[in-house]
Amino acid sequence: MLLFALGFLLIILQPSTGQFPRACANVQSLLSKECCPPWDGDGSPCGELSGRGSCQNILLSQAPLGPQFPFSGVDDREDWPSVFYNRTCRCEGNFMGFSCGECKFGFSGLNCTERQVKIRRNIFQLTASEKNKFLAYLNLAKNIPSRDYVIAIGTYTQMNNGSNPMFRDINVYDLFVWMHYYASRDTLLGGSSVWRDIDFAHEAPGFLPWHRVFLLMWERQIQRITGDENFTIPYWDWRDAEDCEVCNDEYMGGRHPTDPNLLSPASIFSSWQVICTRSEEYNSQQALCSATSEGPIRRNPGNNDKSRTPRLPSSADVEFCLSLTQYESGPMDKMANYSFRNTLEGFADPQTAISNPAQSGLHNALHIYMNGSMSQVQGSANDPIFVLHHAFVDSIFERWLRRHRPMLEVYPAANAPIGHNRENYMVPFIPLYRNGEFFKLSRELGYDYEYLQEPALQSFQDFLTPYLQQARQIWAWLVGAAVFGGIVTAVVTGLIRACQKKKGGTSSEIQPLLIESEDYNNVTYQSNF
Repeated sequence: MLLFALGFLLIILQPSTGQFPRACANVQSLLSKECCPPWDGDGSPCGELSGRGSCQNILLSQAPLGPQFPFSGVDDREDWPSVFYNRTCRCEGNFMGFSCGECKFGFSGLNCTERQVKIRRNIFQLTASEKNKFLAYLNLAKNIPSRDYVIAIGTYTQMNNGSNPMFRDINVYDLFVWMHYYASRDTLLGGSSVWRDIDFAHEAPGFLPWHRVFLLMWERQIQRITGDENFTIPYWDWRDAEDCEVCNDEYMGGRHPTDPNLLSPASIFSSWQVICTRSEEYNSQQALCSATSEGPIRRNPGNNDKSRTPRLPSSADVEFCLSLTQYESGPMDKMANYSFRNTLEGFADPQTAISNPAQSGLHNALHIYMNGSMSQVQGSANDPIFVLHHAFVDSIFERWLRRHRPMLEVYPAANAPIGHNRENYMVPFIPLYRNGEFFKLSRELGYDYEYLQEPALQSFQDFLTPYLQQARQIWAWLVGAAVFGGIVTAVVTGLIRACQKKKGGTSSEIQPLLIESEDYNNVTYQSNF
């Protein structure tokens, strides 16, 4: 009955976030390189008549990139999204979306003026009805076509530079699987050649902001297709877990009774088909994933390579990671040492922060532990445990931001791997988001985590934050002023005391006239700096 009711909502609600807007997946838009659809509210491009936004040239970052990708002009994702579009909607105020028809994350209301903070909760703290609703929402997303977005099934060259559009429909859940694949796929160089050392969502500074946006967009999609504006993604706190606590039929699916690599037929997820898992096949054909079904979800938790991932992450691993003060370091890739990002992502040892790609810690450890669809980067989002896992990873990122309160300048502006500089647009999102825009506290983006909530303290911190940030910028001046003030005070006080002693031992006839007698009682006050 619940699924029937949710299905009915498809008739009246439209999803709104994803990859290529359907309104721009045509010859005219591709040849003109313009994606500025009309807003339904007034029929004007980007809602310009209502002051929501306007169609503008895209401003691309000119900051130098790292050496990891030694090519130029061979990949559609370079300088995203300029290969496809160089004009998009630039929204004003708190408006957002490919046509400026939505509110920015953290805002709601007719004019997007109402602030809101929604709470993401531990999946084990949900009531039975809340948990069942979450599972039903997932299944609904897997079975509803996206009405606003399509996916590219060919490169821009294969589309004859836009004159032969190659797009296809996709369901809401698989839209996000495809986006995760597209951001992390190899570069096709022609013939049978590919370049593997490239990833716009992993192994570099953008890993955490990229997945933060991914979850926010996914969350909003579920809110749209269900009409449940209060929906938030639950998280799985896997610290110190001895096994996969969500791998049962009550939650994300148990083990198949006869094939340990498959899900129990009692789980709704056992009927799901995966997409975008055959990277070597796509590479050999110099093709993109076309989102055709490639078999059931595979998962065999705990039967992974123990030499690479001997156990699930511990609380101590997380605490050590949080103690690291540098967000990024060195080459800013998976070889970075003492990098919070690289340690949390799992390429550095969670006990030393020294890079060791042969081992998988923290975030990576969960993926390897699942030993199936979730263990292959490009197709990992096929397993719905992905969203639970990344919600908790994002909460660790949030804890680090709250503990260290970094300025935006801490996020690298230049020399990061391709697509990961602060001002680079994230692949493959339209509307456009820059990496640096999500290097901020989650409450500014409209959400928080249940286990991180400290209402009174948080409101006080929110009040103090702008002042603390200003103080950090001028701390050297403040210290200098304090030292100088102390010196001046000491000198003046010394002079006054010397004068007092001199007055006591000198006759009135020869004592210098320093001040008028009626002002004498004000000396201490006047000289008290």
